Formats: sequence, C-alpha cells, structure tokens
Amino acid sequence: MYRLVPPLRTPLALGIAVIAFTFAAAMPGNTSTSGVQPATAHEGVADDPDVLGAERLFSAWMEGQIAYRGLPGIVVPITIEQLLSHSSGLQLEAGDHWTSFEFPTTDELRRLYATRQAAFAPSVRWKYSNLAYSVAGMIIEQVSGERWADYVDRNIFKPLGMLASSVDKNLPGLAVPYGRRMPDGSREVLPFVDARGMAAATGVTSNLEDMAKFVSAQFRRGPRGGAQIVSTGSLREMHRVRSVEDNWTSGTGLGFDITRIKDRTYVGHGGGYPGNTTHTLIQLDDKVGVIVLTNTNDSNPSDIARQLMATVGQAVAKVSASKPATVTWDPTWARFAGLYRGRGGDSHVVLLNQKLAIITPNAPNVDSPIALEPLGGGRFRFVAPTGGGAVGEVVRFVEQTGRPVRMYIGDGWIDRVQ
Repeated sequence: MYRLVPPLRTPLALGIAVIAFTFAAAMPGNTSTSGVQPATAHEGVADDPDVLGAERLFSAWMEGQIAYRGLPGIVVPITIEQLLSHSSGLQLEAGDHWTSFEFPTTDELRRLYATRQAAFAPSVRWKYSNLAYSVAGMIIEQVSGERWADYVDRNIFKPLGMLASSVDKNLPGLAVPYGRRMPDGSREVLPFVDARGMAAATGVTSNLEDMAKFVSAQFRRGPRGGAQIVSTGSLREMHRVRSVEDNWTSGTGLGFDITRIKDRTYVGHGGGYPGNTTHTLIQLDDKVGVIVLTNTNDSNPSDIARQLMATVGQAVAKVSASKPATVTWDPTWARFAGLYRGRGGDSHVVLLNQKLAIITPNAPNVDSPIALEPLGGGRFRFVAPTGGGAVGEVVRFVEQTGRPVRMYIGDGWIDRVQ
C-alpha cells in the first residue's frame, strides 16, 4: 500500500496535494507518502489494454487453479474482473502478516490458494480482498514473463515520470513509520516491511509529486502510448462500478473505490501500511484530485481528503474549469415549439429561456424536462438526467413550406398537431 519519501524533519508529518489535471500544489512542505492504486495491476495484464483479452489470458492459465471451492465437487472459476472488483469472494488476507510483518512469498501464496476455500462464491457480494490483488499480480508475472515490480516500473512509473516510486525497496530517505499513539503518549517506530508475494496489493513506495502524476493520468484521453499508459476506453472500464456494497453507498471499479456523495461520483483509494496511512480522492468530471499522505497509523486521511475536496477542491475546479463550446441560440429555432403526437403519447416542445425542451404531460419529467442541446443545422441532442429512452441521440425536424411537421427522436418520429 503506502510508504513515505523523502526524509522527514519532524517526527510526524502531513503531505497534501490538490491537483486539477496538470496543475499541482503541495502543502505543507514537500513531505509525502502514497500508494499506487490497485488498478495498476489491471493496467499491466496485457500489452493491449483490452479487458476481454485479459479475461481470455486468465482463462487459459488460471482456470482450475484459482477457483471457488464450495460444495464438494463444485468448482467455479474466478475471473480477473472479479479479482479486481473485489467480487471474487476470496479471503481478505493470506496469513497473519499484518501482525507478524512476515508477508508470504509467491510460492507460499501458490500453496495457500490451491487448498483454501473462499469465503463466498464469486459475485455474491462485495468483499475487499488483498489476496485477490496478490493473485492478480501473479497473473501479470505469468503472462508478461516479468516480475510484477519490473512490469509496473516499465509500464507505469517510467512513462509517467514517477522516478521516486518503487516496489518493496528499502531505499535511503524513507520517512520514519510510526505506529498509533499509545495511552502513555508514546509511538512505536515500525520497521521496513517487505510485502514479498503480496506486492501487487501493497508495498509501493511513492511521494506526493509522483502520485500527482498518477492522478493526472486518470484525466487524459487518447490511445495507449507514452504517458497515456492506458487508453480512454480502458480508463472508463477502470472507473466504472463493477460491484457495490449491499447498502449501495459505495463500490469498486477495476481497482478504484467509487463513492457517490451529494450527486457527485468520486473514485480513488485509501489504505495503510505499517507506519503509513493515505487516501487519494478523484473527481473525474471536475478533473480534480486530492492526495493525503501521513506517516502514522492513527491519522484519518479519508476525512481530510473529503473536506479538502469539498472546499479547496471545489475552488480549484472552478478556477481551472474550461467553458464548454456551445452553439449560439438562433431565434428562428422557436418555430420548432409545438405539440407533437404519436401512438405512444404527446410531447410538447417548449421554449424556456432561449432553450428548447421536451415535456411529456403524462410523464414525471414535467419538473425536469428533456433538454434539446443545439448541434447546428437545425439538429439537437436529446439530453436527459437518466439513461433511458433516446438520451444522447439526435433530434431533428422535418419541415414543409417553412413549418415543422414531424420530429425525429433518434430513429422514431411523431407528427406535429399544433
């Protein structure tokens, strides 16, 4: 998960970054810690960042080796998607390593999962699992022929310029890791801990500046190559909810935690390692990220990140936001307003403050009408708050002698009656 660099001048420190796309600002000082998001494991599965392709690679190598063993004689294969979305049903951990600090090797993990029964069958419920991410890292090693640490360095750290980041290296200058504050006021100084075979789930060393580069990469668009470490399509797959908690307040994409707060969706991840606790929170629409890094196990970086996002993050988003390109209102478009009737019901095209909207009298959109976004040339886009119907499709009008007589919504049409 998380370790701090560079060295600290004070026993405890807080590193914070609020970034908007390529902008980064750090405070206080330059002391930080962070962990690379578990999604990085997915990014390295195949040279072609195609989820279905990764699934096929998984099936070829892992079927029969990683499986849910429930009733006698019944074996259900676990997919890569289930590993990365915490829906595999596998146990949280692979031993007592958080107490003993003795993490299993890859060989020990192989022996473990060959005989262990999962807590749940796949896709039964959301269940966080570091063991699942350790297995995902092993898949990367099997498919790529490289150590997981080397693959991540070559395909993520170096392309993004994350030169201070590494995997399980006890490098000079690491921040002093402190345990929680005990009742007598003391704090234990914790040792460096090698995650060994669980490196894909934990054990990354990074700093604030490098993590800002990683967060900025989530906002990029385009084909895979160079600093675009995965394609736009793969980013969307990573940020899309795959499994949710039973209370539907949070869930997981491919590696990223996803939460919904006051009609805004946030992706990111928090976590801890002996002596380090961090949280990274990203708002994709505003292109703003918050990174909170501490070198103690009794801090609360999640709350700090949320408060920063609600205050500083909103201010940064407002300043850095670009105005969307719009088509200037044409007063002649008012001629499209009227009543249109079809077998399925009536639709009123109305003019509201130099904007056209569709209101269906017998539907619940009277208070939230469908907007017609101008595209130019008398064409509009069907804009609605939910994904039902023709949302996103083109609306156009057929005219006779300068008067609209028919409205096409996507492929369907209804005639004007007044």
